[in-house]
Amino acid sequence: MPDWEITATTIYCDAVDDEVTLITSADGTARCTGQQKYAGPDKAKARAMKKKSQLSGKQLGCSGVECSKVIQYRDKLLGEK
Repeated sequence: MPDWEITATTIYCDAVDDEVTLITSADGTARCTGQQKYAGPDKAKARAMKKKSQLSGKQLGCSGVECSKVIQYRDKLLGEK
C-alpha cells in the first residue's frame, strides 16, 4: 500500500488538445478532470471541439474511463514502492 492518500498531476492531453489533471487515490481509483469536460460535452463544448478537430486535421475526443493515459499513470504510481 502506498504511503500517500491521493496524488494529482497536470498533463497536456493530445486527445482533447487541452491540459487535464490526472487524480489517483491509494485505493487504485483514478480519474481525469477532462472526462467531465470532454467525455459528454455540452453543445458549446462539442462545437468548439469540432472546430479544433477541423483546424488540427485530427479527430479530438475523450475516451473516458478507458483512457490509456489515466491507466498508465495509475499503474506507474501503484507499482512504485
